[in-house]
Amino acid sequence: MELPPTLAQALRTHAAAAHPHECCGLLLGHEGQITAAQAAANTHPAPHTHFEIDAAALIAAHRAAREGGPQILGYYHSHPHGPAAPSPTDQGQAAGDGRVWAIIGADGEIGLWRDEECGFTRLPPRPIPR
Repeated sequence: MELPPTLAQALRTHAAAAHPHECCGLLLGHEGQITAAQAAANTHPAPHTHFEIDAAALIAAHRAAREGGPQILGYYHSHPHGPAAPSPTDQGQAAGDGRVWAIIGADGEIGLWRDEECGFTRLPPRPIPR
């Protein structure tokens, strides 16, 4: 699973615009290839330290996927004051559904993680540098 450079830059731009709040959105694509990132509103009541993807954005993306559009392959969010790795809060919220999480760290690095039943696994082995 790879994140194309243009999408990585879009995630960094979204994170910078949302700062000091966490940004969030959806990773979309086909057959395991991420082809788009869709920004969503962070509706969590404490957006400085948590994220919750707007339910309307999730419903619309699921509807589009059922109609032949890109599938939801995963999610992204930023850690405005932390690393590009799952936090204890992320681990507690994880569903173990095999989806990919892209986490944008405070330094602009992006870590890709697979949300597995046993926890998060890093994909690829190193963060995507700035």
